[in-house]
Amino acid sequence: MDEVNQSSVYEFLILGLCDSRELQLFLLVIFSSLYLITILGNIFIVLLIITDLRLHSPMYFLLANLSFIDFCLSSVTTPKMITDFLKEKKTITFGGCMCQIFFGHFFGGGEMVLLVSMAYDRYVAICKPLHYSSIMGRQMCIWLVMTSWIIGFVHSTSQLVLIVKLPFCGPKTLDSFFCDIPLVIKLACMDTYILEMFINADSGVLATICFILLVTSYSYILFTVCLYSKDGASKALSTCTAHITVVVLFFGPCIFIYLWPISITWVDKFLAVFYAVITPLLNPAIYTLRNQEIKNAMKRLRCQHI
Repeated sequence: MDEVNQSSVYEFLILGLCDSRELQLFLLVIFSSLYLITILGNIFIVLLIITDLRLHSPMYFLLANLSFIDFCLSSVTTPKMITDFLKEKKTITFGGCMCQIFFGHFFGGGEMVLLVSMAYDRYVAICKPLHYSSIMGRQMCIWLVMTSWIIGFVHSTSQLVLIVKLPFCGPKTLDSFFCDIPLVIKLACMDTYILEMFINADSGVLATICFILLVTSYSYILFTVCLYSKDGASKALSTCTAHITVVVLFFGPCIFIYLWPISITWVDKFLAVFYAVITPLLNPAIYTLRNQEIKNAMKRLRCQHI
């Protein structure tokens, strides 16, 4: 019976961001430009860190992986959204919908854990500078990155397993521009209240735990520096400001979407756009503008070509 019910819905209808044709064409230009900048910016950071020997350190190794994850995360939903602006009827197959859910949570969960790893790297560098090289060795860096990918995979798999076998036999309209679990699960032909609470708690708990670890880490870093070195407080604050900014921008929408009990359509769409499109763009911009070593590496690269 479950197979019959599920097979009766082969695709979902996507309403998108708006109904106005003129506004859709305007958004097509805007989001196409943002996506192009996001892709080029993140690829540029990865290549810059790989080619510049002065950036071959744990901090920039983790930053390169963050840019790569942002590149992947932005490519999960944005290309589909851009092409849908040109279509009168916006649809996505059942398989395509499940793929968006899996890879969205895979890269999103991995980025959460990677941000915690970057906070740990800053903690060791600032609070235990004499032991930094011994603690943050090559194997530790690889282990931290692999852990982020593994946790992201386990998280996305646990989410997908719970929703892929649900019976979808009736309504198939998604009031959004992509597939996400809170919206798709409401279309199932059964009472999903308990399952919905469990799935939201899964994502919400992961985001909340990572956010608490990050806030605790950076608070301890700043407290330690201010306590023992007033002169180093401004430098530590400058080092951590970019990380803290990315953390707030990334985790804010995630925690709101999965833990906020009240669903407001336009707010959910705005946060989804911010999470899927804007955040992967802001990460390279923030690290480029706030990080002196990255700016120096860009100057060296420019001088070499000149």
